[in-house]
Amino acid sequence: MRIIKLTNETKNKLMTDLLKRTTDDYGEYEVVVKDIIKNVHDNKDKALFEYTEKFDKASLTKDTIRVTDAEIEEAYGNVDGKLVEVIRKAIVNIESFHEKQKKNSWITTEDNGIILGQRVTPIESAGVYVPGGKAAYPSTVLMNVLPAKVAGVKRIVMTTPCNSEGKVYPTTLVAAKEAGVTDIYKVGGAQAIAALAYGTESIPKVDKIVGPGNIFVAIAKRLVYGHVSIDSIAGPSEILVLADETANPEYVAADMLSQAEHDELASATLVTTSEKLAEEVSKWVDTFTEKLERKEIIQKSIDNFGNIFVAESMADAIDASNEIAPEHLEIITKNPWETMTGIKNAGAIFLGEYSSEPLGDYFAGPNHVLPTNGTARFFSPLSVDDFVKKSSIINYSEAALRSVHEDIETFAKAEGLTAHANSIAVRFK
Repeated sequence: MRIIKLTNETKNKLMTDLLKRTTDDYGEYEVVVKDIIKNVHDNKDKALFEYTEKFDKASLTKDTIRVTDAEIEEAYGNVDGKLVEVIRKAIVNIESFHEKQKKNSWITTEDNGIILGQRVTPIESAGVYVPGGKAAYPSTVLMNVLPAKVAGVKRIVMTTPCNSEGKVYPTTLVAAKEAGVTDIYKVGGAQAIAALAYGTESIPKVDKIVGPGNIFVAIAKRLVYGHVSIDSIAGPSEILVLADETANPEYVAADMLSQAEHDELASATLVTTSEKLAEEVSKWVDTFTEKLERKEIIQKSIDNFGNIFVAESMADAIDASNEIAPEHLEIITKNPWETMTGIKNAGAIFLGEYSSEPLGDYFAGPNHVLPTNGTARFFSPLSVDDFVKKSSIINYSEAALRSVHEDIETFAKAEGLTAHANSIAVRFK
């Protein structure tokens, strides 16, 4: 891997390179997606069936588009029982973590007749998109469904592509059943997003769409935003490791490659105060890469977006991390808790050499749907908050309003809104 001295110039170049991984110039893709969305909006199920035939080579009807209980039962027979048990253990951890995020409604009362408050209620329905092209992602099911379930969402709909025989990955179905999905539909791509956003004869409209997908799915989510809510537009995965001379180079290299194997555009960065560690990590990266199954993907990721920076001080390293605002941040230093006090921007923070990033992907409990491409400066991980809405409560007595009515009228008149002022004044003629 490249070993570079950390300076303002090299740091800025890194940030520029990372931002190149995504673009707002969707060009021909956006034209295609707009056509798909309009077709599904206008023609509903008919369009869904046509696109599924075209893209997935599967013939669906109103009777086969929804996954049946029999298909879910069959899926259990095709999934290793040990994996089912692991999924169940992960669900316990994820639900327990997200339960702590729940917020209650509240009311305050004052002696002068003013009652104010906030009512917290779950959204009625959520749509979860789960990719199903080259691999199965049961962890994606858990991380997107369980916060909605904990929040109290009554209807959680999942869409995922099927193969040419109309089958969905068994592990996806098992994870969905265990997590509490209400209905599962065999639809993928931009057409699935359009169906969730507008509804069809078979798939009911939802209030919010969450879940990752390819560029067509990402564009579709962006285009339907406003008709429904969405979680975010996720970029390629990324990890940044902050380490000093006490870090184990073998562990650091292994953790970096755990993200590099996701995608050729994935980013793996080490920022360290130790030149010796930098050199040893680079050697271990080469050693591991030769042995790992996704060698070609890893190598392209490392060649294009893999970097090791040597900083003069941990303070400089922390500053760089805060500017990059990584999706995953590992801190492997002599005192990681102390180091963390300087961190302002990160999607998820892993402390110590035994808190490897895959813990967060699968099992520990915190959500693995995280802000990417520097958006951790202003976005947060997917949480229970994403599936609730808040309503303000205002109740004034006559006496309470009488004491302030002239102030409100003055404010309204200053803005030229005399009907607003009259709405208050008419009560005290």
